[in-house]
Amino acid sequence: MPASERIPSRRVTGADALELLTHGELTVRGRIREASNAVLLCDVTSEDGRAAACVYKPVAGERPLWDFPDGTLAQREVAAYEVSEATGWSLVPPTVLRDGPYGEGMCQLWIDAVDGGGSEGDAEDTLEAPGAELLALVDTDEPGDGWKAIGRAEIGGGRTALLVHADDPRLRRLSVLDAVINNADRKGGHLLPAPDGRLYGIDHGVTFNTENKLRTLLWGWAGDRLTAEASDVLSSLAGALTDDGALTLRLAPLITPAEITALRARVAALLRSGRHPKPSGEWPAVPWPPV
Repeated sequence: MPASERIPSRRVTGADALELLTHGELTVRGRIREASNAVLLCDVTSEDGRAAACVYKPVAGERPLWDFPDGTLAQREVAAYEVSEATGWSLVPPTVLRDGPYGEGMCQLWIDAVDGGGSEGDAEDTLEAPGAELLALVDTDEPGDGWKAIGRAEIGGGRTALLVHADDPRLRRLSVLDAVINNADRKGGHLLPAPDGRLYGIDHGVTFNTENKLRTLLWGWAGDRLTAEASDVLSSLAGALTDDGALTLRLAPLITPAEITALRARVAALLRSGRHPKPSGEWPAVPWPPV
């Protein structure tokens, strides 16, 4: 959505944001037509005058996916938020499951992302989307300082360029979260840098599959050792995912028991290896188009 059409978000955070998203009155402002499923821009307001912009994705507007037959996109979006919060990284905007003008759906706080301002060094082109400064196409064989290689991409005219992402600790945390939730569609347009310097990831409807479906732009650390911070977070997640763990209880209404079991197994596998995962080779590792 062009910057001139974005809805500015008011300052609501944490528990206040969740309470407002859950109980506030939703007023539809418009629709994001580029999305493959129904995505509605809304204002959410409370009786005491609090208000914020949000995104509402009704279940009624979802297109069925043959390889994600269980649950709904909306439920998985909320489940991704719950896992993100359990990491302590808060990489997903506040997200709830609630009733709305078109029935039950996911409601997520709108992030007024900083526009991409181009990249430095040997970057030939940046990709036009919020968060574009985190991605670039470079006309070299190796990434420059501060960048991680993803792979080569066709850019037209029979030419290819190296697709790279920033060597950014915020992205590295997000790559760990994606591996945990088995994100099948981490594109550049799903990266939202906020004015306060925080980075958010959005669009987590195709996650938590019991089969390995990790497909992401964030392969720059593939095979590298996990940071000590990430290992500590994974250990904490393992404790929260026991049969009666707090995270298990929050996820139980949102994803299936088999998906929770697979989630535990992914966390355990990451802890055993101590390394970022590598592409499986079982299906395309990078979503296309990348934005």
